Amino acid sequence: MCFLRVQFARAFDHFFGGFNMKEIVLGKWRNNLNEAEYLSVLHDTLMRGDMRKTRNGTTRAIFAEQMRFQMIGGFPAPSTKQLAFKSVVAELIWFIEAGKDSPIPYRLSIDRLNQLMGLPEDADNPMWSHDQKRFADNGKALFPGDCGVIYGSQWRNYNGEGKDQLTEVITSLKKDPFSRYHVITAWNPLKVGDMCLPPCHMKMQFFARHSRRKDGKLYLSIAMDQRSCDMFLGVPFNIASYALLLHMVAQCVDMIADELIITLNDCHIYTAHLKQVRTQLARDTSSAPKLWLNPVVKNIDTFGMDDIKLVGYEHQGRIKATLL
Repeated sequence: MCFLRVQFARAFDHFFGGFNMKEIVLGKWRNNLNEAEYLSVLHDTLMRGDMRKTRNGTTRAIFAEQMRFQMIGGFPAPSTKQLAFKSVVAELIWFIEAGKDSPIPYRLSIDRLNQLMGLPEDADNPMWSHDQKRFADNGKALFPGDCGVIYGSQWRNYNGEGKDQLTEVITSLKKDPFSRYHVITAWNPLKVGDMCLPPCHMKMQFFARHSRRKDGKLYLSIAMDQRSCDMFLGVPFNIASYALLLHMVAQCVDMIADELIITLNDCHIYTAHLKQVRTQLARDTSSAPKLWLNPVVKNIDTFGMDDIKLVGYEHQGRIKATLL
């Protein structure tokens, strides 16, 4: 249990009249330790968050928390509520494609994301339409559905200068796995104004280590830094997305997916979601599912929707909440 972030500092729970976190982890959450990592931070944010008025609602917020997920413990999709895994896959493929086939290359088009999700091209996308509309209303969209140079655009064409960070890191992992330069950043101060939403998950770094496996394969981990963390709606999605990216890159470089570490900076719960959060925290966890990737795919650019599946995913259904 050493990878759990459940610490003696959970004494906060007693002062705020909440749950005893250690008892929860050793009790109803013990059968899914990866999910317990997330739920413990969700609980902390609920119990000791500072009340703050923000641009899109009042929040309870805490600062600078870390979660660690061991892939040997199963894929970190929540069982206490349903994760829209198809949407996770579609968005990640959309980022990796980086708008190369959009009306203006390297500007991500919401029409393409809708296509990946099986929605009509002009549909209101549940994840991105609100931000894209604001972007368009501000006169920044260069074509209908334009989201600007978000995420994948910076991963694959940083600052519009042709620097493909993702390809460079994958190549470097193969040639020099123990390099300390396996870094990809989506935060670009020069381009933030040309994005429908500045990146929440800003930077990632890969780390390879030796194993005792008979085949000699290395273990691969990823650490991600996130500036803005909607603990109820957004963070479970982000956890799944980066766990998936870790598995995909590991397959491309012939390594074994090991650990996902996420540093959450502004961790917040919208007061509009407090009832939903309490509902989720009251639920027991189920065992984690497994991830299946098509073993034939060895190139990050050739993964498709049918190449990625969750196996044995048990959950307790959706907990509806409005994206703010």
